[in-house]
Amino acid sequence: MEIANKVAVVTGGASGIGRSIAAALAIAGAKGVVVADIDGPGAAKAAADIEAAGFPALAMSADMSHEPDVQALVAGAEDVFGPVDLFFSNAGIIVAGGVEVPDDAWQRIWAINVQSHIYSARALLPGMLARGSGYIVITASAAGLLTQLGSAPYAVTKHAAVSLAEWLSITYGERGLRVSALCPQAVTSNLLATSRRELREEALPADAGTADISTGGGSAQAAVDGVLDPDDVAATVLEAVRAEQFLILPHPEVATYERRRAEDRDRWLGGMRRLQTRLSGQPD
Repeated sequence: MEIANKVAVVTGGASGIGRSIAAALAIAGAKGVVVADIDGPGAAKAAADIEAAGFPALAMSADMSHEPDVQALVAGAEDVFGPVDLFFSNAGIIVAGGVEVPDDAWQRIWAINVQSHIYSARALLPGMLARGSGYIVITASAAGLLTQLGSAPYAVTKHAAVSLAEWLSITYGERGLRVSALCPQAVTSNLLATSRRELREEALPADAGTADISTGGGSAQAAVDGVLDPDDVAATVLEAVRAEQFLILPHPEVATYERRRAEDRDRWLGGMRRLQTRLSGQPD
């Protein structure tokens, strides 16, 4: 899909990958870019920067885990710019731990990392299918294809996000809907700060350190293949959208890991156990 003259909405757009995608869409000639985030002032600043550069933009505050907010976001975007052509469903958080993680934290990460995408699809599908065209990009993670050491909730919810993207593509692809799943490893962003705000606790990966690293999980595992700048990720995303490519891998190494996982799951599991041991500082 060509981006010029298209109406685009980017959630989680106040910072990180979302902010970079919004700016890149504007430069690429989008008819209008809607920057949405639960951080209303941050969304306003991102939209103001786009407008200052001479491009049309709109900021909207929205909690993507709350369906009425999602419906209002789509309606507000269409009131200002017209039907939404491109929707980047980009909100996400991370929670550290395994099955012992409290239910309220499991519920919150599920609401943001999975339900938000479902709510977006519900709001968008009637119009996009009626028009016979539309594009949804779901930000998942390499963790959604592989796993996330130290965070069962993140691994589970990101796998669900990839699965939803695949289902949407299969079910509606013949009716004009295009879908992509964005699956990066480590990217500099404010995922950790966002997660702290959403969870109101320090339920974050033990190896997160001081750097804010998102969507690969905020961990040493994710940083093995390098930490990308959000602008580089945005460039990859726009190129993939133009090509209507389903799987977007800013870290191309992830394709190799996924193939190895599929070809010999037991060997891959053994390798991940060894990686977990090494990253934890324990002797092999």
